[in-house]
Amino acid sequence: LLTQQDFAGETVLITAGPTREELDPVRYISNHSSGKMGYALARAAVQRGARVMLISGPTCLEPPSGVELVAVESARQMYAAVMARVPECSVVIKAAAVADYRPLVRAEGKIKKQGDLLTIELAKNPDILAGLGQLQQRPLLVGFAAETADLQVNAAAKLAAKNLDMIVANDVSQEGAGFNVSTNIARLLFRDCRVEPFELMSKQELAELILGRVREL
Repeated sequence: LLTQQDFAGETVLITAGPTREELDPVRYISNHSSGKMGYALARAAVQRGARVMLISGPTCLEPPSGVELVAVESARQMYAAVMARVPECSVVIKAAAVADYRPLVRAEGKIKKQGDLLTIELAKNPDILAGLGQLQQRPLLVGFAAETADLQVNAAAKLAAKNLDMIVANDVSQEGAGFNVSTNIARLLFRDCRVEPFELMSKQELAELILGRVREL
């Protein structure tokens, strides 16, 4: 009731959290994403009047009230969920940390310890952002770039390669900007080569800033 309803009538799809790529029934490959940034975006978007579809990998977070949660585990499951729903959306914000690779073969039983070395062959997962960027009628696209070096160069390259409208870049090696924290230090890059750097702030504050720039776009 107290929030400007500037996203009323818009359908926003947000991805959040990590994905898990199973090696066997016991083990999986994943990453340190907590999902906090994506969930903050979902909370802010629904408060601003949007219909929000939150496609989330495994997290310990409670979904924000009012969002449509789609729970997935693997990168391929997330790809299928996003592509099935994107025709309904005016905005897609890809905040999930999706595994680039998966085990080529998932063992049916637990892989037993054998010797000092174990070699696992990996296959490339589908690139969700690239797939969205290639759509003829695509929604407004926002991506994320979590880097440990050459932040702006790598983020700008990803923005261009994936055909994004905006990318949120952060150096996860910085204190307060990595995984599993409630704060972030980000810079926003746009198609017109604008760059907006921001100091340390909460992820909820950053979510509001991101949505403000999306509204302008």
